[in-house]
Amino acid sequence: MHGSGTGSDGRAAGGTAGRGRGEAPGVDPEFLALERELAVFLRRARAQSGEMAREVHPELEPAAYGLFVRLDEVGPQRATELAGYFGVGKATMSRQLRALEVLGLVVRDPDPADGRASLVRLTEEGRDRFRHVRDARRERYVRKLVDWDRGEVAELARLLHHFNVRAEG
Repeated sequence: MHGSGTGSDGRAAGGTAGRGRGEAPGVDPEFLALERELAVFLRRARAQSGEMAREVHPELEPAAYGLFVRLDEVGPQRATELAGYFGVGKATMSRQLRALEVLGLVVRDPDPADGRASLVRLTEEGRDRFRHVRDARRERYVRKLVDWDRGEVAELARLLHHFNVRAEG
């Protein structure tokens, strides 16, 4: 990571000399750089999630991959919990889960804590398909980051986790 006060392009962080077009005076260049890099990252992530979802099943939409990740990580959850976690409406989550149910990749079981609610979980087929694709995705990350120090990878994961936790609230 860069600890010398320079950005990824080598320009001095915080200075005005390297300000690009469209950058308003008084706006921190660090936050402009963050916005720019996140925009690229998110666009690529959306495209890759679409590819990964289609590898799990050709009829899946990109958002489905994130649902698999969450359900595999934490286990059965209510649809409202999933909607809150991903920051989407209940109707959107319901539609996405219905599509996964139709394909036999998730099921709803009665919630033992509240008989009026249900818990969504991966089916065995859903879990197997997801884990196969997830393992292939991780291998791609390993190849792309082969020249990174393990500490840098851990720091990136830590910072992204911190950012995601802050984005929840």
